[in-house]
Amino acid sequence: MEGAAVAEGLWGLADHHEKLGDIGKTIKCLEAICQSQISFLPLVEVKTRLRVSALLLRYSHNVNHAKSHLERSLLLLKSIPSSFDLKFRTFSLLSHCYHLLASFPPQRNLLLKALELASSVPQDLSAYLWSCNFNSQLANTFIIQADFPSSLSALESGFLSASHICFPELQMFFTASMLHVHIMQWTDDYSVEKAVQRCDDIWQTVSSDKTERCPGLFFYNEMLHVFYRLRLCDYKNAQHHVDRLDQAMNAHSHKTQEVQQLQDELSSLSHSLSRNDLPYRERAALSDRQSQLQDRVNALSQSSTTTANSLEPAFFGNMDRAWTERLLLSQSPIDGEWLPKSAIYALVHLMVVISGRPKGLFKECSKRIDSGMLIIQDELIKLGITDEVREADLRHTAIWMSGIYLMLQMQFLENKVALELTRSEYVDAQEALVEMKNLFTRFPTILQASECVIEMLRGQYSHSVGCYGEAAFHSIQASKLTESKSLQATCQAFAAVSYLTIGDADSSSKALDLIGPLYGITNSLSGVREEASILFAYGLLLMKQQDLQEARNRLAKGLQIAHTHMSNLQLVSQYLTLLGNLALSLHDTVQAREILRSSLTLAKKLSDIPTQLWVLSSFTALYQQLGEKGSEMENEEHRKKKWDEMQSRLAEARGSIHHIELVEKARLEMDRVEDAQEQCEVTYGMQASLDIPESVGIEGPSPAQYSSRLVGLDTGKRWGKRRV
Repeated sequence: MEGAAVAEGLWGLADHHEKLGDIGKTIKCLEAICQSQISFLPLVEVKTRLRVSALLLRYSHNVNHAKSHLERSLLLLKSIPSSFDLKFRTFSLLSHCYHLLASFPPQRNLLLKALELASSVPQDLSAYLWSCNFNSQLANTFIIQADFPSSLSALESGFLSASHICFPELQMFFTASMLHVHIMQWTDDYSVEKAVQRCDDIWQTVSSDKTERCPGLFFYNEMLHVFYRLRLCDYKNAQHHVDRLDQAMNAHSHKTQEVQQLQDELSSLSHSLSRNDLPYRERAALSDRQSQLQDRVNALSQSSTTTANSLEPAFFGNMDRAWTERLLLSQSPIDGEWLPKSAIYALVHLMVVISGRPKGLFKECSKRIDSGMLIIQDELIKLGITDEVREADLRHTAIWMSGIYLMLQMQFLENKVALELTRSEYVDAQEALVEMKNLFTRFPTILQASECVIEMLRGQYSHSVGCYGEAAFHSIQASKLTESKSLQATCQAFAAVSYLTIGDADSSSKALDLIGPLYGITNSLSGVREEASILFAYGLLLMKQQDLQEARNRLAKGLQIAHTHMSNLQLVSQYLTLLGNLALSLHDTVQAREILRSSLTLAKKLSDIPTQLWVLSSFTALYQQLGEKGSEMENEEHRKKKWDEMQSRLAEARGSIHHIELVEKARLEMDRVEDAQEQCEVTYGMQASLDIPESVGIEGPSPAQYSSRLVGLDTGKRWGKRRV
């Protein structure tokens, strides 16, 4: 009895301190029970240690301390025949600890034991829910280790458990997770398409009120559909999902702001009601208003499924975040997130950029890049990542969360570089590329997959400012930094275009050595973007070899891909310019005029000065063929103005202190931390979970001799899994 009384007293005192927000004193009260000389019942000690662990995970970074409490709890629970719920909670929390510490083999073994226990107890609602929980976590450990078949098996088991208890939203959670794994490994189009269809079928069974309680499920499902459509270059159908995501983000943001305003007003009312001299009638009116506001807050907050007493920590990180800061994928006891709300918001902005940039919607894209970068900067500051922080300075438990935001930041910068190069803003492109380079050198393990992207962008920048040898060098280097055959092919095609732009015999020979093997493997590559880049380079080579009819066939096929599948205006414009020059070479002046007019219209819309100059030079040749002296002089005057503008921009770019470091033929230098391999494993899991693609592409035509140096592809996106 004495022990029970002491425990009750210390628990009560802990409750008091927790309500006051003094977590340190709360933990001290609870740990006094664990350290007391008084003998307590095992269940008392277990419950206390569970609560201490949950507080440590939620409010601190002391994961090892929480792990010790949980391991002790498991030992105590071995002597207790029942108490299955406590055992399951202990397994779940300890699994989270192992996850945060990157102890993946122990985590996997623990989860297998938990699943064995869940299958041995009476198969009621609770047992099936915990099976869902453990299978979800187990699938994640397999993903981190790139064991996709085992991950799919675990998710399928979770789906069956959810089906036994008729939980459509849980079924949807596992179905969407399986789609995510299929997109990451992408063994064949049919398997992924089947997973998408299964998602669509299950989604129809989830009622709107359940999606309200699990808003993250909607964002997760829609985002996966965007990934899938963009991987197929199906921009038309991808746009539909991007629009839905954008609308949902705006609605959720508005709802969060409304709740915050209501809570601020409630706080003010509580302060007023605390006055002792408040007249009765005024007090009654304020009380009524308080009740109305509280009802409104409760109605808006119904999507929260995590109670204050929940033992489940936030799935990402250790911060205690209110329901307004979380987008749950499912109900308790999973209470998981795919990504934190701010990361999802940033990702929605990124999808708007990726879908809008090929269409030339630069104003909206620039606005979204700024919005996304602002979100990320705020979150990085909260994580303590300032300009001086490097990878070696990060706490191990902060690697996961910081990696999410660092990778998103690289994605926004990557798109900014591509956007600025397209509209010939070379200094702005420089600044964004240098920022990418600096981030990579500070966090080389977390951002390891970005090295290939940076090298590609260095190649595109070098090509844009007329450094073609350097452009080819960086493209070849990029091809060596990826295991993806498709991405290697694209980089080699870019290098070939740069070699062809140089134009001498040796460079043309190097281009031929690259293009020949590439064209032979076109059918085995995974995406139409790769095919478009190879066809462009091959068509350009055929033109150099004066095989004009075959060049026209290849370029026409590439144009169809660029227009129908990719909706990429810059690439369409460049293909049209090549075809216009071909028509001119074949003395088909009528067709040449029409094609070049279309190309010039697109280039003007994109503010693409290099392509405009390229087309204007072609028009000069056209008017010379036709003997239209007046049109030729007028065109040359316009071309001269554009030429002067281009030279001014190039001089500014070449005069920058960053120019030499970006174009020089040298790999990036970086610092490596001692536990790099272990961090790589954690980062791999982040990339597998996020599934943000690499960038590919070639920037526009050369800034000099546009009539003869026919070059360039736009920077596109190849959706797929990054490999560390």
